[in-house]
Amino acid sequence: MIGHLFSYRTEFALKEIMSSGGAEDDIPQGERKTVTDFCYLLDKSKQLFNGLRDLPQYGQKQWQSYFGRTFDVYTKLWKFQQQHRQVLDNRYGLKRWQIGEIASKIGQLYYHYYLRTSETSYLNEAFSFYSAIRQRSYYSQVNKEDRPELVVKKLRYYARFIVVCLLLNKMDVVKDLVKELSDEIEDYTHRFNTEDQVEWNLVLQEVAAFIEADPVMVLNDDNTIVITSNRLAETGAPLLEQGMIVGQLSLADALIIGNCNNQVKFSELTVDMFRMLQALEREPMNLASQMNKPGMQESADKPTRRENPHKYLLYKPTFSQLYTFLAASFKELPANSVLLIYLSATGVFPTGRSDSEGPYDFGGVLTNSNRDIINGDAIHKRNQSHKEMHCLHPGDLYPFTRKPLFIIVDSSNSVAYKNFTNLFGQPLVCLLSPTAYPKALQVYILNNTDLCLPTYNDHMWIYSV
Repeated sequence: MIGHLFSYRTEFALKEIMSSGGAEDDIPQGERKTVTDFCYLLDKSKQLFNGLRDLPQYGQKQWQSYFGRTFDVYTKLWKFQQQHRQVLDNRYGLKRWQIGEIASKIGQLYYHYYLRTSETSYLNEAFSFYSAIRQRSYYSQVNKEDRPELVVKKLRYYARFIVVCLLLNKMDVVKDLVKELSDEIEDYTHRFNTEDQVEWNLVLQEVAAFIEADPVMVLNDDNTIVITSNRLAETGAPLLEQGMIVGQLSLADALIIGNCNNQVKFSELTVDMFRMLQALEREPMNLASQMNKPGMQESADKPTRRENPHKYLLYKPTFSQLYTFLAASFKELPANSVLLIYLSATGVFPTGRSDSEGPYDFGGVLTNSNRDIINGDAIHKRNQSHKEMHCLHPGDLYPFTRKPLFIIVDSSNSVAYKNFTNLFGQPLVCLLSPTAYPKALQVYILNNTDLCLPTYNDHMWIYSV
């Protein structure tokens, strides 16, 4: 199949050459080979890139070799089009938006490699490619072609670039990109009168709300506003208390779960998830001096060391999805390591009183389902004789306390986890968010009516890696 596709694309490219002037026999053999090699690399890169969606989303080993092959092909393709640009322009008819599409795919690869490894330096690499697309105006001619699918590629590029800039805290660039995206959407909907106008306007609304909600602004002791930085800088690590022993346990894996109703989000990343994932990361460093090429094995004499704990980001997962990722993290957790579970989710409250006070009698936090949410912030089980099935109860986490566990519950029903039982004697920490504002903060809010009132999960947490 791939061979037939390759032959077809090569034949098509050569026919295009003949139709543009001159016979096929007049094409120098070297130029013909350049076009053939380019078509092969382009087809191979698309094949590998499309195969990424078939890789399992959990597990830390199965995907690495495939990612490595994909990076290799895209690296060759990018260098090849740079070295043979004139021939490809004249003989293949290579357009600037096609170069931009290759660069965009490479940026996506680096971004997804960051998601897989939690290595923030790959965000810088993604930013470099996305920024080059903008600076070199690779997509500038797309609007002149009567092909709405090409404009959509450009809009998606902007959305992906904004996500990377948000994660790198490049807010000035984000604001410029949002303005450009707004203009592009207006032009797109005016020219093509498409049905996805509402969806793209919603994207603009989401990113505008996200920018307004972040960065975090907190009050210090003298009631002045301070903007905090979420990531851990090398010079900002907290000092250890005297007598503290280092190295017994380390944070190796984390599940960051967001399932709140009506919370600010962008691209399946809520504000809570965004702040928490950065709290578990160190500031990015130069990739060349820190890590080897993606997918390549490190040398035998160099110990494998990951600067940041591995993370899974789960936006509105179902119970089965949450349990699957949780089981994968539990299985692959190294010795002397801790698994962190961050739950930012709508509270699920029991109805009526129960004769028992077990781990399934106080409700928990919401997991995703296709049902409508009842009563706004809380969902109640319809049959009082049954427990709510679309809920993560405290008892659901008990099997995973066989290994060191750190749980953070940011919910209106965080008190359901108050009496979390340690059944197996392993280290266990459970931090619960408050369910009401402190009186001092209530007074401050009343005296400053221009402040935007936060929800229960907008409290400031202090973390260290």
